[in-house]
Amino acid sequence: MTKKEVRGARARVGRLAALGVLGAMAAGSAQAGPTFQVGDEGSLTLNYELQIWSQFKDFRSNEHDGESYDTFLRRNRITVTGQYNDYVGFYAQIEAGNDSKYGNDDRNTFFRDAYVTFDWSDSVRFIAGRFKNTFTRENLEACFEPLTLDRGLISYSPFGGTRDTGIAMWGNLADAKFQYRVMLADGREGDEVPKDNPRMTARVHYSLFDPEFSYGYRGTYLGTQKVLTIGAAVDHQADVAYANYLGREDAKSYTAWTTDVFFEYPTDAGTVTLSGAYMDYSVDGALKGDPMLIDPDLTPAADQKGYYVKGGYLFPDKIGIGRLQLFARYEHADYDRNDPYYDYDIASVGANYYISGQQLKFTAEYSDVKYDEQHPTLNSLRDYKQATLGFQMLF
Repeated sequence: MTKKEVRGARARVGRLAALGVLGAMAAGSAQAGPTFQVGDEGSLTLNYELQIWSQFKDFRSNEHDGESYDTFLRRNRITVTGQYNDYVGFYAQIEAGNDSKYGNDDRNTFFRDAYVTFDWSDSVRFIAGRFKNTFTRENLEACFEPLTLDRGLISYSPFGGTRDTGIAMWGNLADAKFQYRVMLADGREGDEVPKDNPRMTARVHYSLFDPEFSYGYRGTYLGTQKVLTIGAAVDHQADVAYANYLGREDAKSYTAWTTDVFFEYPTDAGTVTLSGAYMDYSVDGALKGDPMLIDPDLTPAADQKGYYVKGGYLFPDKIGIGRLQLFARYEHADYDRNDPYYDYDIASVGANYYISGQQLKFTAEYSDVKYDEQHPTLNSLRDYKQATLGFQMLF
């Protein structure tokens, strides 16, 4: 192979990595918008991604328990993906999500993601900037390629949410059957944090059938792959909160772990998708002391255990102008707190109707949310039902 051919092969690998990172785009170029060549090695691709939800809830707010109906832009993004040269790529995503939700119009636009990639080889890759943290599988499943309407509450990390700012090293081994990731990020920051220590995350997975070789996953491959992947991850940040916040004493560390499995198998009778995960988040009892001493900014999600299971069935042939996929999801969480009002169960059922794959689809989902004990005043911590009709367009 000539030097030029080697550079070209590396460029192709780099572009595949850029498309795969965070699962922001679908396979190949089907979902990609216009691409511009820049010089001999560079390229730039533009995308527009939109989700519109119409949602019904049988409570209006924490103070008002009347029914509510709301239409809003769940996600509204412009993305720029590119390669600077054979090794260096970049990704930027501008977001104005949840615009018009609860009457909050004209939300501020901000960068949801902004990072650079360095791809030395398939086994050694780097990401630096603000990007998805590499802990739970469902968080890493692309929000524009889910199985259900959206990811569940249990899959969000307590610090940093879906994203964090830092650097990650990752890669594929054994013909991409085995993947590793290690990440060093900011985690929880602020004056209320005992020490400004870094957040450290590590994740591995092994694919028994077709490999999942990208940094991001998908909630469904729509029957294009046979997948059985088992994953596990750990997440840690030392001295993240005070158990005695008023006295600024008794610093506690954050530690979390998760295991997950994903299965999808296409047959002549249709495609079956099954997925599940268990998560354990802990701040070593920092939320269990005297309520007057607890850090008021420490999220209850920092000390909980829970799991989700979900499944889907994609019909083999078109029904009308598109393909129909049925799905169901169940989520359970137990919070380690003195009060009992946060423990919940969520059962959801719904359907996706794919007019043009993930590029153009409708989703309908019904959820029944139940709490172990009803909060006396907050409607969001009492049993409620929710129905959502979603529309998605990717260009």
